[in-house]
Amino acid sequence: QVQLVESGGGLVQAGGSLRLSCADSTRAFSDYAAAWFRQPPGKEREFVASISQSGRTTMYQDSVKGRFTISRDNTKKTAYLQMNSLKPEDTAVYYCTTGPVATTEGRGYAYWGQGTQVTVSS
Repeated sequence: QVQLVESGGGLVQAGGSLRLSCADSTRAFSDYAAAWFRQPPGKEREFVASISQSGRTTMYQDSVKGRFTISRDNTKKTAYLQMNSLKPEDTAVYYCTTGPVATTEGRGYAYWGQGTQVTVSS
């Protein structure tokens, strides 16, 4: 049973930075692509970024390109989302997910974390 645990969320002022972490409790982390999605208040869940199993291929939502960086350390079974130049519109619950293929579609992922709140004040 894959268990993903996110951490690193919190309250930050606009222009600040946060780094989210997603730890996988199993030995199979390197077999899966990983991604981050977010759900802003009152809105639907949306894709943020994904990374392939090797880490060589990444994809980003247009609104976070140049500000967010997704990465992974397979030896630590952990994925990361470095978020810089944060804006109030980045406020959301951020979810980590893993699955067989990196995709922008949430239905393509098999396992999800419980989410971590990110709040950006103006």
